Amino acid sequence: MWLPLVVGVDGSAASLRAVDWAVDEAARLALPLKIVHATMTDDGEPVCGPETGADHPCGQDIGQHVIDAAQERARTRNPDLKVTAELVWGDAVSVLLNAGRNASALVTGARGRGELKDLLLGSVSLVVAARAQCPVVVVRAGARPSADRYDKILLGVADAESSSAALHFAFEVAAARGCALDAVLAWHRPPRTSISKLLDLPRHEDQHGQRTRALLDEALKQSVGEFPSVDVHRIVVEGPARDVLLKQSETTDLLVVGAQRRLNGSGLHLGRVNHALLHYAACPVALVPQWN
Repeated sequence: MWLPLVVGVDGSAASLRAVDWAVDEAARLALPLKIVHATMTDDGEPVCGPETGADHPCGQDIGQHVIDAAQERARTRNPDLKVTAELVWGDAVSVLLNAGRNASALVTGARGRGELKDLLLGSVSLVVAARAQCPVVVVRAGARPSADRYDKILLGVADAESSSAALHFAFEVAAARGCALDAVLAWHRPPRTSISKLLDLPRHEDQHGQRTRALLDEALKQSVGEFPSVDVHRIVVEGPARDVLLKQSETTDLLVVGAQRRLNGSGLHLGRVNHALLHYAACPVALVPQWN
């Protein structure tokens, strides 16, 4: 039995955009879609309790309205897709993380580019992306509409060992969409040694580029064999990975990157590059856990 694609909703425009993206992706991957909404107040207390008057809107009623609206939107977008919905009592992060334990992937919406406080403290989408056990796709309000404009997936590659889960995920998505896959590996020019500077020896930039291309070929080897129908473009670029991927995200439909996880670890496991991509990429971003 295939695990469903799960999308979290909170009634915001951003979460509805996430529903649209999730509906299209679930249909492409032939997966059922599950819509989840967590209902609690900001301080963790229920919106209403036994003492609430009959004429007072209860949190469960509001939550049910959010769920119903999202489910109706999904069914209108694709009447043939199997869609279920669940209203869960709890805080959003815990509910989504729990849902991710039985999901092929989690989809969340975000309200666009985060302010400084969001960068420091983290939003629901940020925390879920950092801790989920399954791939997480963040669809920001500031990103382009969900329609596929470029017919292309972008994959950020670190190396064969630390990117294997992201590689498989990206190839699977590209195969389902029948689109091209741009595999990008950024590299830095090594600093010159004191002797090189003293003797003014020429740099061997071609050697560094060739070595990086060889690393990329090695990282892609298994997935290329497993998904022969995917048209793969190998891209080796000199520069910081953050800047390279943000630039490339302007002409792609989905950016896929790996996210290192530590067994029994705590805290947010994102890394500076992934943190920046979630806030500023021009397209939806998929973070795929890679367990150490």
